[in-house]
Amino acid sequence: MSRRVCAIIGLVCVGVLGLAVAAFLIRGGVHILIGLAGFAVSVAGAWWVVTERGPRRITGAIALILGLVLIAVALAQVLSGTEAIIIRLLVAMAVLAVATGCTRYALIPDLHALDQTREGRPPSRPVLICNPKSGDGKVERFGIISAAAELGVETIVLGPDDDLEQLARDAVARGADCLGMAGGDGSQALVASIAIEHDVPFVCVSAGTRNHFALDLGLDRDDPRRTLTAFRDAVERRVDYATVNGRLFVNNVSLGVYATIVQQDSYRAEKAQTAAAMLPDLLGPMAEPFDLQFTTPAGDAVDGSFMILVSNNPYAATASPDAGIRRRMDTGTLGVIAVSTSTGAEAAQLMALSALGLRKASPFWHEFTAVEFEIRSRSGRAFAGVDGEALDLPTPMRFRSHPAGLRLLVPADNEAVAARRRARDVSLRALVDVATGRTPQL
Repeated sequence: MSRRVCAIIGLVCVGVLGLAVAAFLIRGGVHILIGLAGFAVSVAGAWWVVTERGPRRITGAIALILGLVLIAVALAQVLSGTEAIIIRLLVAMAVLAVATGCTRYALIPDLHALDQTREGRPPSRPVLICNPKSGDGKVERFGIISAAAELGVETIVLGPDDDLEQLARDAVARGADCLGMAGGDGSQALVASIAIEHDVPFVCVSAGTRNHFALDLGLDRDDPRRTLTAFRDAVERRVDYATVNGRLFVNNVSLGVYATIVQQDSYRAEKAQTAAAMLPDLLGPMAEPFDLQFTTPAGDAVDGSFMILVSNNPYAATASPDAGIRRRMDTGTLGVIAVSTSTGAEAAQLMALSALGLRKASPFWHEFTAVEFEIRSRSGRAFAGVDGEALDLPTPMRFRSHPAGLRLLVPADNEAVAARRRARDVSLRALVDVATGRTPQL
């Protein structure tokens, strides 16, 4: 009953906030429209700056500045009467705090039960492969090899002429009952594929540059040594992995502009300069549409998208602190996001709708989930960035999610971290379910 009451209070608070926002939009409608117009002009100008050269690029820069001026003017008008606005903001923050607290209590009553440390059975012959060059030398900087030795973990240092896949296979052949990889996402995916093939658990040690896989698992990226405790705590966690044409990936596959740019040899040393030089040719008015086609689950055929991202579990594409991360790694689905704008006007329309939270209403934005997915091309091949690696793959590219296919060993506190992240992936529907006495579908 207390959970139902809190759910009802949370719904009421959300309704009050909605009405307050609607009233604000009605009172400041003209100025908000000016701000949106400025936003559209600035986006169109930015598109020209990116995709054009010479006088057109200068014109785009002028439009960008003009749009920013319009936004500033609109904000100055809307925010007149500072004291009253501050009071309203404080009230809104208080209502939001009540809504958040009640929603948390209603939807995740058993979260703190996971705070208790539990231990599994440590592997008897674990092996950790270390890439000394990854992450600008994180393996040496954090003393990963010595820290692993203290835990009784055999370490193998990847040399410049070594075959990483063969090292992992040889370790299993010698009797390794757990494989770990201290390196970047591409190395993690390769060693994880060998662990899956031989049905042994895998330990992800975040010793790369960005370590998106570790981030979305809720592992410590700042100090990789903390992740090494997974060998000792041995708490098993099942997560999904995905494949493209049978090749495993743990993060995502990117096609279109990004995948084309990363094929260039100069990209690694001069990322910004390479992108700036290529974008006008890839997205400008004389550019050919990308040879990429797919069909959505709703049956809509899409051709020529300049950006397609297929991820192992969907990313949170929202205006929140979770934007760009995966709250869950066990949904059993692929996340697909594609953008098919080809002009500055179309880009401005998409961005204006995005600012209003209505990007899904745009015909140029495609976002959905699927268990399996296919991308075609007329040429029979397409560039792809697979977990950051530049590849040229045959088409059709067939993507597939493999639910709970990867056995991870994680530190004992990782279960609670993962549960807190999942708890942020809630909806009004789940809150209504609790309020009406039904089991929420989280």
